[in-house]
Amino acid sequence: MRLTIHSILPLLATLLVTSAPAPAAEDFDDAVVARIEHPDWFKESFLNLQDDLAEAREAGKDGLFLFFSTQGCSYCHLFVATSLSDPRIVARLREHFDTLGLEIFDDAELTAFDGKATRVKQFAVEQGVEFAPTLLFYDREGRLILRLTGYYDPERFDQALDYVIGRHYQQEPFRAWLAHETAAAPQGDANLIADPLFAAPPYALDRTQMPAQRPLLVIFEVPACPHCERFHEEVLRDPDVRPLLAGMDLVRLDATDRTTPVLTPGGERTTPADWSEQQGFTQYPALVFFEEGGAQVLETDALVLKSRMLNSLGFVAERAYDKGWTYQRYARSRAVAKSAAAREQGGE
Repeated sequence: MRLTIHSILPLLATLLVTSAPAPAAEDFDDAVVARIEHPDWFKESFLNLQDDLAEAREAGKDGLFLFFSTQGCSYCHLFVATSLSDPRIVARLREHFDTLGLEIFDDAELTAFDGKATRVKQFAVEQGVEFAPTLLFYDREGRLILRLTGYYDPERFDQALDYVIGRHYQQEPFRAWLAHETAAAPQGDANLIADPLFAAPPYALDRTQMPAQRPLLVIFEVPACPHCERFHEEVLRDPDVRPLLAGMDLVRLDATDRTTPVLTPGGERTTPADWSEQQGFTQYPALVFFEEGGAQVLETDALVLKSRMLNSLGFVAERAYDKGWTYQRYARSRAVAKSAAAREQGGE
């Protein structure tokens, strides 16, 4: 089946839940297929980004905020129901940016910032949109100033607003700014959680000289990380996830470690901390997947629970990237298959 927004939405409709208030993040179930409804304060756009940007400038705003989502995305629904429903965040966002909501797989015509006619889905690819949601901030000239991937809770998204509104992007990347603006708050276990699946050092991960037999997953964590603890408890130990992990090489690194030597899959010498900084991670755990020859095929520092982890593992194991697919297209194909199966069962 050819994946278009027109053929997909009817299939997904059988599984979409109503837009009830999202649960707290700690109670969030990413297996739920959720209906995405943009807040009524989003800008009504004719999909001409040049015109939208000009209107934002005329209103004295700092630029545009593009919210890329896709129907069925539970993480998108959670972001709308929490961060984009926080009165303080909404007020700050509306004061400084015009906000547009876009569907990652939309075939609709769009005029990009450079005046080029394209499709929404192609523009999404060109802007590096791979996971839903993806949050993009553009300045008054249409330059991308910050890309955020995945769910950002109100506290972290408010920090992102501090960064863009204060124009700190003119001096340093978000990761560097966040590191010295955010005070460390020790929580949870100060030691990293052990797991027998993790490879022990030395971390000689170079695959350029001789391809490995299996894909590689590198997990970056930090001490005293409640999200890391949850990731171990609810994802890595899940009975559906664990057999798939056993089919990969698995390495866990401490993103604060500046002493342990690491030879990356691409043959570079580094340390876990330097490698994490090079990747630009701002949240942990962060995941990086590599194919057998050492090429990076997927990475994210967004919230990853069971369903997204299963999709990520499937994306890599099935080599969906060889078809030119993004992660989100692969996840959508699985959602379509799930919806079609449900329709068949309902007809029996």
